[in-house]
Amino acid sequence: MTARLLVIEDNPINRELLDYLLRAYGFEVLKAVDGSVGFDIAQREQPDLILCDIQMPGMDGFEFAQRAKSDHRLRAVPLVAVTAFAMVGDRDRILATGFDAYIAKPIDPQELLDTIRQLLPEPAHAPAATPRPPTGHAVTVPTTAQTILVLDDTAFNLELKRGLLEPHGYEVITASTAAQALTLARERLPALIISDVGMAEGSGFDFIRAVKADAQLRSIPFLFLSSTHWDEASRLLGLQLGALNYLRRPMDPELLLAEIQACLGR
Repeated sequence: MTARLLVIEDNPINRELLDYLLRAYGFEVLKAVDGSVGFDIAQREQPDLILCDIQMPGMDGFEFAQRAKSDHRLRAVPLVAVTAFAMVGDRDRILATGFDAYIAKPIDPQELLDTIRQLLPEPAHAPAATPRPPTGHAVTVPTTAQTILVLDDTAFNLELKRGLLEPHGYEVITASTAAQALTLARERLPALIISDVGMAEGSGFDFIRAVKADAQLRSIPFLFLSSTHWDEASRLLGLQLGALNYLRRPMDPELLLAEIQACLGR
């Protein structure tokens, strides 16, 4: 049985990053934008574990914890604080309020997974230490770190890729412009390049042309991942320029991992 986790986080970037990480590890994820909404969802859905931010407008994490631990339907549900607090005494205060564990931001994926697995009841509903293989897609963790270069001019998208790939054993290097990516590619010679298409400075098409024109880089597998350029002409152009695949974002994390492994396998 797959564990169902509730994420309560008012920051959309942090909320989606947690969602991406947890789903990549095989959990079912519920999301709430604040404590009040989260409390309603928790009562209705009865999640197996709750991850809650501390600093939120309206009902903050402390009030949520007090209400949850006073509710006979929720008091036994493990409650994890996910917060940027770093001052001496904050951890003790958080645990005294009713939280069962504490994870500091920026989130370390392995620490997050270990904490969740320790708190979920036995027999554990949590996935194993390595992510769950998706149905129909064989996903394995590389035995040695393979470097993947990710180009995207949106910091949020870069963090999502890092949060998905690093727990699976990949080394991730990122760039926000084609010029930066080209320099990094020449310095690091990554095993794979993943590029956005539409960017403020240049485009992914300009970048792949530069990569394929470089004798040192042209054999590196190249993957396009775009949320805006979905037309058939753009897809065909990307493939004609040498990309192994042209994918639409958003897409299921497990499918993206399978695509990445397919590219590396070539």
